Amino acid sequence: MNYKHIIFDFGNVLATFQSDDLLRSYCNREDLPILKNAIYHNWQALDEGSIPYEEYQEETLHLLPDCLHDTARKCFATWYQHMIPIQPVWDMIHRLKEQQTGLYILSNAPIFFEEHADFFEITRLFDGAVYSGSIKKFKPNPDIYQHLFDTFSLNPSDCFFMDDKPENIKAAQKLGMNGMVFTGENLSEIKHAIGLEE
Repeated sequence: MNYKHIIFDFGNVLATFQSDDLLRSYCNREDLPILKNAIYHNWQALDEGSIPYEEYQEETLHLLPDCLHDTARKCFATWYQHMIPIQPVWDMIHRLKEQQTGLYILSNAPIFFEEHADFFEITRLFDGAVYSGSIKKFKPNPDIYQHLFDTFSLNPSDCFFMDDKPENIKAAQKLGMNGMVFTGENLSEIKHAIGLEE
């Protein structure tokens, strides 16, 4: 192994996070754009921890017709359950754990998601996690990376980061942590980069 610790983003790395796919579980095709525009009207504020989840939900309901209120409430309560595990990444994590590699999560996500992340069994294999909402720090700002390093006493040069957004990888590299953008199709390249042979 070329690195002591592997850091994973959550959405679109450990499990899918595609807004349209999530919402299709709750509504028909006609209602989807209405629900999408309302629910995601300022989702970044949830990731940043700048608004309580319940307050954001109430804001969203005001943007929707009454007939979609129950649908929106169900979505807010259970959306994370419709994120689909990315199995090849999970398989890689099991292999890394067997080799006693340090495993960490670094994700922009609401406090609500952090409270329910253990819905995904794979999280039990991780040595630690940092979610943006609860600390009000978020990628690609450098302070969230530094929070990860400081909290778990990690040397950036010992770490490798997988994220689906290029700007988050660039930010990590500026702080001395190597990484690669995960596209869903380049896992073999990432394994090679970290020294995990097929």
